[in-house]
Amino acid sequence: MKLTTITHVSVDGVMQGLGGADEDRRGGFERGGWALPLFDGEAATFVNQIYQRADAFLFGRRTYEIFAGYWGVMTDPDNPVAAALNARPKYVASSTLTDPRWAGTTVLCGDAAAAIGELKAKAPGELQVHGSGRLVRRLLDNHLVDEITLLTYPVVVGQGTRLFPDTGPDTALELVESRSTPKGVTIQVYRPTGRPQYATATPD
Repeated sequence: MKLTTITHVSVDGVMQGLGGADEDRRGGFERGGWALPLFDGEAATFVNQIYQRADAFLFGRRTYEIFAGYWGVMTDPDNPVAAALNARPKYVASSTLTDPRWAGTTVLCGDAAAAIGELKAKAPGELQVHGSGRLVRRLLDNHLVDEITLLTYPVVVGQGTRLFPDTGPDTALELVESRSTPKGVTIQVYRPTGRPQYATATPD
């Protein structure tokens, strides 16, 4: 399976609490809901299309619980996101989740990286990761990500969990697609291409 990550971030890289004030208040985060005022119709159409092309979904535990509590109880058959999430297989990388209540969920415990590698190898199609920042970083560390989609919102949040930490492995990216929406959300699709090249100082 092709593994793709889809992440909504602010210009300063924050991905925490984008959907609402009370979505995720970890660490005293008080600026939730920063994405919704900028999430226009063009961005919504793009996201709906992404969910429709998925063959399966992979989550970290926290994102899984947020999604299960919202999308998992939505019964509107005309909502493309809910329809895709409720109908297709879901995998959760977690060592603590033992009783998932969302139908179609499989828990990947133990060596999650190995389990995800096996999952990618044995089936065709697209395995999507939405949110799940800690999991995304682990997947990148283990060279399991085939494509990265970033929706970057024109706002500096100034606090909160960021997609990439202050230190970590370096990765070169090939830009595959780029566009912007009327409200200024930029959509970039990248493919990892190994380590970056660094310039070396040369004397004048």
